[in-house]
Formats: sequence, structure tokens, C-alpha cells
Amino acid sequence: MEILYPMFGMIVLSGTILALFASTRVPGIFKMWGKLQFAKHSADLHPKLPKRARYLTDNYNHIFEQPTLFYATTTYIFLMDHSDGTHVFLAWSYVLSRVIHSIIQITVNNVSWRATIFGIGGLLLILIILKEVLYFL
Repeated sequence: MEILYPMFGMIVLSGTILALFASTRVPGIFKMWGKLQFAKHSADLHPKLPKRARYLTDNYNHIFEQPTLFYATTTYIFLMDHSDGTHVFLAWSYVLSRVIHSIIQITVNNVSWRATIFGIGGLLLILIILKEVLYFL
């Protein structure tokens, strides 16, 4: 059951980013109401957003990319009843890496730091998966 807590941590992070995303997008949409036809594709709207709103938009997209593999993996581990202390530690470490990645991206957006944290998070996710693979060897 403990493996589900880090998953819930990711859900909380995703919900927080969604709330921030909505709070920056909705006022702009109301401001441009009736003149949004140019934005049939989000890529057309992106350059017209303030820099901070673009950072948040990018982070919103990122929070729904790689973490989907995390959700699937932690669900699988839970369903197979393979969760142990190492899995839980790695899962919480992954969530922490995503929190740090989000903070960097929506504030200073230093790409070198962001890429480093992203790489660490990816490595943690791979370690979680590899640990699960070892159950079958």
C-alpha cells in the first residue's frame, strides 16, 4: 500500500500545476474572448503568452508526459504486491525530482538545472522498473 503514497504525491503535484496553469490561462482567455480564433492550435497561442505563463504551460505538458510511466509502474508494483522499502524510497525520490523540476521550470527556468533534475528523475524511474524486472530473474 505504501507505494501508492508517492503516486498520490505526483497527483497532488499535477493538481497544483493544473490549478496554477488555469489561474494564468483563464484571465488571458477572458481578455481575448472573441479574438481567439487564431489559436486553433496551442502552438499558435504559446508565443503570445507572457514568459512566465509559457514556462507554466510547458511544465503542465511535462507533468503529463514521463510521469504517466511512473503511474503505470507504481500501479503495477502495487497490484503485483511487490512493493518494498526500496521501491517506496525510489518512488518518493522520483516525486521529489519532479517537484524540483517543476519549481525550476516555473520560476528561473534554468535549462541546465532542469535537464539535470530531469535526468535524475528519469534514472530513478528506470531504477524502479529495473528493480521490478529483477523479481522475474
